[in-house]
Formats: sequence, structure tokens, C-alpha cells
Amino acid sequence: MKMLLLGIWTLLALIPCSGTTEEIFEVSVWPNPALVKFGQSLTINCSTTCPDPGPSGIETFFKKTQLAKGPQWKEFLLEDITEDSVLQCFFSCAGVQKDAVLDITMYQPPEQVILDLQPEWVTTEEAFTVKCHVPSVAPLQSLTLTLLQGDQELHRKDFMSASAASQRAEVAVNVRAQRENDKCNFSCRAELDLSPQGGGLFHGSSATKELRIFEFSQSPQIGVSSLLEVGVAETVSCEVTRVFPAQEAVFRMFLEDQELSPFSSWKGDAAWASATILAMETGDQELTCLVSLGPVEQKVRRPVHVYSFPPPILEVEDAYPLAGTDVNVTCSGHVLTSPSPTLRLEGAPNLSAPGESAWLLFTAREEDDGRNLSCEASLEVQGRRLLKTTEIQLHVLYKPRFEESSCPGNQIWVEGMDQMLACIPEGNPAPALVCIWNGVIIDLDVPQKATQNHTGTYCCTATNQLGSVSKDIAVIVQGLHEGITSSTIFIIIISTLGMAVITITLYLNYQPCKRNRRKRAPRQREQNKDEESQFADIQAEECSSHYC
Repeated sequence: MKMLLLGIWTLLALIPCSGTTEEIFEVSVWPNPALVKFGQSLTINCSTTCPDPGPSGIETFFKKTQLAKGPQWKEFLLEDITEDSVLQCFFSCAGVQKDAVLDITMYQPPEQVILDLQPEWVTTEEAFTVKCHVPSVAPLQSLTLTLLQGDQELHRKDFMSASAASQRAEVAVNVRAQRENDKCNFSCRAELDLSPQGGGLFHGSSATKELRIFEFSQSPQIGVSSLLEVGVAETVSCEVTRVFPAQEAVFRMFLEDQELSPFSSWKGDAAWASATILAMETGDQELTCLVSLGPVEQKVRRPVHVYSFPPPILEVEDAYPLAGTDVNVTCSGHVLTSPSPTLRLEGAPNLSAPGESAWLLFTAREEDDGRNLSCEASLEVQGRRLLKTTEIQLHVLYKPRFEESSCPGNQIWVEGMDQMLACIPEGNPAPALVCIWNGVIIDLDVPQKATQNHTGTYCCTATNQLGSVSKDIAVIVQGLHEGITSSTIFIIIISTLGMAVITITLYLNYQPCKRNRRKRAPRQREQNKDEESQFADIQAEECSSHYC
């Protein structure tokens, strides 16, 4: 009996007890939890506390490679992890299998964040959409997208409630455009927070996009004359009002196929441009103005008529006639003028018929010197009467002469004061004046301090190509010591000042005559100089002979 009981206990001892074995050993996997970046590999260690483990391994659909092993552990490499997964690590001990579960979380940082403005140019009060999306990011439930206007938060969205099947990481918001939104910068910020899974915080930002607000509701207006003359520069303008931003309006202007070069300006909500037109062909043409602002372009056209109307041709048989000779003046229309103009020649008795020349014949007089001869051409174009005038100045040549008003025969100087001989001759060409006193030629342009020695008779001779004339001028120098009363002195001073004014006035009038004389041929000027020099010598001898 004792032997039977001993055998039973021996058999019971040899039969394994499952409950006891499970309590004895454990299976674990490391790391747990596992966080892996998309496409990368993961090394895991699977171990047990069983002193003598049996079959063991891992179950996963990822490519695996055993790297190393020990009595109670194994190390594996998982490659190309592209999604979340659950891995099982198992060991058997004394015929009992036990496993551990590993949650593998794949993540993708928000490396590409895309912002879209729809549209980028919008009119005021128009709605526009700010949209942001991240093409590749995981896990979506850990993502937050924030839309920014400048530095201000415009809208925020998280995806904690997103389903596992949803993979679209995007956020959009509609905004109504206002002028103050113009040139505002919009951006999007993405945050992937993996701290609950034992990871870190990943950031991503989009490129900044600028929103443009504009107003462009009214058509441009062209400002130009409906008639343009060939070869004559004209200014054309193009203007738009109620446009924003006015300084960014772009103008392009054309005359037919010829592009102009406009100069743009702006003020407030108005913009305009001006350009110079130089039409080279006659006929009906079209002026075009294109104005663009952002995505909008507006065009306006205006017809213009280009005509040819050169000034009339005025001809004088002799522009430098002698006094007393006949002057023949003819005016005709230019051959390029079409149709033929009507001509009106100043002084002509009758108005010429269209296409016919106008003429005038008169005898030149001294007072005609400096007279402007003019001819006016009249032409009707597109119902408008146009006028062109041509002028020629007549220069009548006559001998020198002295007028009492411009060359007084008696002149009073005041002793001690700067004095000049007041004498300007008349004549055309402007005569040369030579005055001699005591046998010496005096300088008429330099004032001299009057003394009693200046009292006497001055002999002045004026000469031009047509002849010469002489005149004696009596000069009296009066001083204070001669008993002149204060009232007499005052009268003398006033008289002297008056003569000085007359002298200056006549001198200024004499200068244009002098300039007109310079227009004569160089040979004639040289001849005049020779004659004046010879005449001055002769005059000096004559004046010396009769005590000038």
C-alpha cells in the first residue's frame, strides 16, 4: 500500500501544472509604445523571464530580420514602416505559450504646408477663401492647423475627432474683402503633437501669400482733339476714376499700330496718363487706351482725323527795299494742303478765291521799316475752320537823319555830375555815330564828370551805306558857384535826368536796329566799317576846319 501511494505521488510530480507555469514566467517587448517615422526602420527586443524558454518569435506583416538572440531574448529589425501596426511577441515555457502586444505608431511631420488664396485679387466686399492643407501628415488626430492674417490668428482647427479612415488634413475659411485687407499677408501653421505617444512637437509653416484688393468699375476716358495735324506733336490723356489702388494702374496707349510712351500719375482714387502723339499719315485713325489693374483690363477707343495744313508761303521780292521803291508781296498755299485754302494777305484789297494766290504792291516808306507783312490761310477740316499765318518783317533802308527829340541841339550839363552826350540818329541800316570835340573823337558810351572845360560845340556825324549827315550840338556846363538858384539847380537836374532817360530809351531802341544791321552780308559789314573809318577821318578834318 505504501508503495502504491509513493508511485501516485511520483506521477503527480511529473505531470506539469499549467497555472503554476504561467505565474512563473513573463513575456515583454521593448520599446513600448513604439513611435516610428514614415518609411524608417525599428529595432525591437522581445524577452521572457522563463529560465528555459521553448519556441519564440514575433508576428508582423513588416519585413523582419533577426539581429541577435540570447537564452531569454531575441532582437529583430523591422523595415519600411509605412503605417500603424500591432506586433505580437511570444515565448513558450514548459509547453505554455505567452505573448506580449506592441502598438507601433507611424508618424509623418508636416513638412509640406500649402496655403491657397482663392482668388489672390478680389474686389471690395467680395468673399475670398483662405485654405490650407497638408498633403502628408500622420497621425491626423495629433494635428492642429492655424490660419494667420499677419501675426493674428484667423482660424484654428484640430483633428482629434477625425476618423481613422480620414486622411485629408485641411482647413478653409471665407472672408469678405475690405480695402484695409490690401497687401495683407496670409499664412498657415501646422503642429503635430506626439507628446502623448512619447514623442515631441513638430512644426511646419506655409509660404506667405499676399492678398490684393482692388476696385475698377468705371471705363477709362480719353482726352484728345478729334483733329490731329501731320508732323505736329499733340498731347493725349487717358484717365480712370474710382480705381483702387490707383498708383498700380498700368496704362498702354496706341495710335493705330504705333505704341505711345505714356507718363502715369495718380491722386486719391484717380489715375491718368499722358503721351505725345506725332502722326505721320493723313486720314481717319483710331486712338486706343488700355488700362489694367490686377486681373482686370479695360479698353477704350476714340477716332481721330489726321490732316495736313502747312503754313502759307509768303514771298517778298526784296525784304530790304530802299525808301521810295516798290515792294511786291505774294502769298500762296502750300502744295501739301488739301483742299486748297483761302488766303488773306494783310493790306491786300481783296480776299483771294480758294486755290488762288494773294498779292500786294506798295511803295516803301521810312515808317514801313520793321513792318510785319502777314498772310493768313483758312481751311475747313471736318466742319472746323483752321487758320495758319506766316509773317515776314520788312526792313526799309533810308539815309541817316537827326531828330531834335532824339538828338537835341542844345544840352545843359551840371558841373561835377556824370554826363553823356544825348544823341541817337535815325536811319536804316543803323548809322554809325561819330562825335568830335576839340578835334578829338569822344566815347559816347562812357559817362564823364562834367567840368567847365566841356562847354562848347560838339560835331556829330551819322553814316550808313546810303549817306551821312552832321549836326552841331551846343553843350553848356553850369556850376553852383555861378549863382544858380536852388530852383534853377532843381530844374537843371530834372532836365538832365529827363535827357538821360531819353538817351537810354533811344539807345535801347537803337540796339534792335543795330542787330538788324548785323543780318546784312559780312562783306557789306566790312565795307561799312571801312566807310565809317574813312568818314570819321574826313569828319575830323571838316570839324577842325570849321572849329567843331
